[in-house]
Amino acid sequence: TLPVSEGRGERSFPSTAVTTTGQPQSDGPFPHHSRHSDRPNDPADPLVRMSDTQRRGGGVTVIRAAITQTTWTGDKQSMLDKHEQFAREAKAQQAEVICFQELFYGPYFGITEDAKYYEYAEPADGPIVQRFAALAAELSMVMVLPIYEEEQPGVYYNTAVVVDADGSILGSYSKNHIPNLDKFWEKFYFRPGNLGYPVFQTAVGPIGVYICYDRHFPEGWRELGLNGAQIVFNPNATKPGLSNRLWEIEQPAAAAANGYFIAAPNRVGREDNEYGELAVTFYGSSQFCDPQGNVVGAMGSDEHEDVVVRDLDLSMIREVRNAWQFYRDRRPDSYAAITKP
Repeated sequence: TLPVSEGRGERSFPSTAVTTTGQPQSDGPFPHHSRHSDRPNDPADPLVRMSDTQRRGGGVTVIRAAITQTTWTGDKQSMLDKHEQFAREAKAQQAEVICFQELFYGPYFGITEDAKYYEYAEPADGPIVQRFAALAAELSMVMVLPIYEEEQPGVYYNTAVVVDADGSILGSYSKNHIPNLDKFWEKFYFRPGNLGYPVFQTAVGPIGVYICYDRHFPEGWRELGLNGAQIVFNPNATKPGLSNRLWEIEQPAAAAANGYFIAAPNRVGREDNEYGELAVTFYGSSQFCDPQGNVVGAMGSDEHEDVVVRDLDLSMIREVRNAWQFYRDRRPDSYAAITKP
């Protein structure tokens, strides 16, 4: 059994979780960027591929990150196998960290309210997390694992477990904002998270997690920035409708407002093998956003499974924050209404 941080108990943060922001050095003036990067940032491109010296030396810290998207296959075992293969594919492209889609090994069961889906829940250090923690150690890769967590029988959370590159389980984040909307009947399945907004010190630096519907709430994005996150992973199961336009603007806006990178995988395809005529079509389009609000390279496919790998230059965080100074100019003493129940 791989090591795990202290249990929920009073729902305090693991001692290894909350960190302060690192201080990578800038390697030059802040460059101009378009809304979408001109280059696709394909790791196979020799102009994008970097040596270890370039990636780690000279005051530049470049992290190669992966996010994945796929469609429900119809059974949990094949989903687990598929995501293991995704991790191996990402490692073959030299990725150092990977995040899967929300509730990655099952269907998105918020489409209906059915107690049979409680069977997908397991502890945050249960067999699925142990399997992928062992894989993380094998591949020397940080992993963000969005699972259906059972704290005890009848007490369930929408959770992402963070595993470091040595296979150690650093802790977890549980989704704080739970929707109760048409075909997003999540209050039937999840208690609201009560772990706050932890940031985990990993082999790729300080990272945080914000899950799907959370992204509509700017307060949590800011909490993660104040807690030191340099990359925030935002796993999703998002369908067409009201969210289409928001998908184009929310993560870029949050990345710019908070001066960090966002990595947002989204489920893709139609799960009619589970829900028939009730099924929705998830639109994928997984994306990375930089601290200036640019989408890094192209978004993932809007129709098919995808492993999206991008290089993230963390020195950009310092450049952007020094240019804008949003953290200096905050006025938390004046924000009275925000914290009222």
